Amino acid sequence: MSVTGAAGRRPSIDCPWPERSRHTPGAAKGRHRPATMAEALDGVRALFLLPGYDNQADLLDRAKKAGVQRIALLSSASAALQDLDNAVSRYMTLSERAVRESDLAWTFLRPRSFMSNALRWLPQLAAGDVVRVQFPDVRVGAIDPADIAAVAARALTGADLDGRILELTGPQALLPADQIAVLAAVLDRQLVAHGLTTEETKAELAATMPQHYVDAFLNFFADGALDEETLYPTVREITGRAPRTFEQWARAHAADFAH
Repeated sequence: MSVTGAAGRRPSIDCPWPERSRHTPGAAKGRHRPATMAEALDGVRALFLLPGYDNQADLLDRAKKAGVQRIALLSSASAALQDLDNAVSRYMTLSERAVRESDLAWTFLRPRSFMSNALRWLPQLAAGDVVRVQFPDVRVGAIDPADIAAVAARALTGADLDGRILELTGPQALLPADQIAVLAAVLDRQLVAHGLTTEETKAELAATMPQHYVDAFLNFFADGALDEETLYPTVREITGRAPRTFEQWARAHAADFAH
């Protein structure tokens, strides 16, 4: 479905935390430099916006002048915390604030963790059947990115969702070990989840991201500042169908785990 008007471009869904996503260098560079986006905005009437990039207010101003009428912002539950001392909550909060102040029509999408985050276990699955899992005691109502895209498409193609904050979850709040058990059944493997301690998790995170993001995730999941367990009926209400389960997502992406 084309959701951005005359330009005919399609939304893409990526991880809501830039440091953990797989943006192409060119795409990220363009988001940090709004002046490079002028041609891309030509003919666009609705814009799907990722959070946390420099000069977001400038980009929104350019979008408005180009004729963009509404924004669907990919945010997260951490925006509700409005904790400016937490690196992730800070950029989510400031991104929502910039969109509100743009005077464009807006919808905020606040998904919980993506089911596709399970792909981070690929290297371990290639090495053996024991999977080290971070925050083993934290249940998460993870959501299929395709369900986020379906909600975003609705937000971008009509005015009925303008001004709404949409809490998006899957239908189940699962522990990491629950997800590993689903993958074991789908892949027909004897997988075992090995829960890491907080210190082990901290060390793993520190090897992949700056310290302020390590502190943010520890605050969310070790200290319990962020609730990703509560489930919401939003996907069904907006799309008319139930959100996909983790098993459905895993079966649809089984080939990704086979490589």
